[in-house]
Amino acid sequence: MKNNQHPYDRFYDSLLPALESKVEEFDILGYGKATVDRLWAYLTKKKWKKPETDVKIFQLVSDVLTVKPGEYMNFETMEAYHSPNWFAEVNEEELNELLHPKKNGK
Repeated sequence: MKNNQHPYDRFYDSLLPALESKVEEFDILGYGKATVDRLWAYLTKKKWKKPETDVKIFQLVSDVLTVKPGEYMNFETMEAYHSPNWFAEVNEEELNELLHPKKNGK
């Protein structure tokens, strides 16, 4: 699943319906870029930074379903600032168009 193992990774499959539901909710609210994998990253890196040894599945479901869009988007914003290449998803043609709009807009 993931390179960095988190103690709660064993619950991933059980939490998948809740994760998918939350991603759908974000999409309905206009946060269409949310994915199950990115939401899982938020939960394991931020919300569950200090995992409990005797955590119950209902607690994790509650955590997933109570994620606020603002919390998630703040996490994504900070992750983007820390990423090594902001233009990783922009191809060369798109980048040239952004940098030289008149040249490409003949």
